[in-house]
This record gives sequence, structure tokens and C-alpha cells, in this order.
Amino acid sequence: MIDFLIQYGYWGFFVASFLSATVLPFPSEVVLFALLHMGASPWLCVLFGTVGNTLGGLTCYWIGSKGKIEWMEKYLGISKEKVDSVHGWVSKKGAPMAFFSFLPFIGDVINVALGFLQSNLKRVTFYMALGKFARYFFIMVIKPILL
Repeated sequence: MIDFLIQYGYWGFFVASFLSATVLPFPSEVVLFALLHMGASPWLCVLFGTVGNTLGGLTCYWIGSKGKIEWMEKYLGISKEKVDSVHGWVSKKGAPMAFFSFLPFIGDVINVALGFLQSNLKRVTFYMALGKFARYFFIMVIKPILL
């Protein structure tokens, strides 16, 4: 599947980034490194990755906003207990917590909790996109060091 996505360049990376922020623990970084190694524009990669990953995160927000625990468990593998455990933490900090939605394991839970709490969608989208941008920008910057 990774080879298939790499073949589609930026759009393949968009899909990989979207999937990595939703139901699949998908390694979008592998696609990013492959594209950068093949000479793709780093800035276009950051743009496509940021948009795809943000839309994936907003999917988690949307599922949380519906407040249906069975959806959270079925589609995201997130239990009510996990949402409850970050509920207090996220409710105190609000939309700025969406910045940290790029973090593995906890990021999806943050997005679901923000949706569950009906946090301001514009502010959540802003902070989420900022965090996703920071993630891919950092990867783009360290790529020459790693390879």
C-alpha cells in the first residue's frame, strides 16, 4: 500500500496523512521520506501533509462531536474511559490542545475529546493545522540529518 501511495506523489501523501490521523496507525512519514528522496518539493509535501492530516484529525473531532461512544470505539478504537481520562485536561485548556493532536496515541483522543466537548471548531481547526504544520515542517528540516 505504501508503494501505491508513493506512486501518486503529493496526492498519495495527502491520503497517507489523512489516514494516519484517523482510524489507521499509518506511517505517513515513510511516504514523506520517499517523496523527498525522489526530489519532491519539501514545501508542497508540508502543505499536502498538513491539509491531509488536519482533515483526518477533524474527522476524529466530528466523531467525538456526535457523542456516540460506540462510534468512538468502533471506528477509532478509543474507549469512553480514554476520552473521560483526558476530558478534564482538555476542557481546562480548550481548543489550543488541538495543537498536540499530532502526537502518537494521544492525538486522536484529544481530537475526539474536543469534539465531544463541542469546542469551537474554528479555533480547533486553527490550532490543529498549526500543530500538524509544525510536525511536517520539523520532519522536513531533520530529513537531511536523518538520511
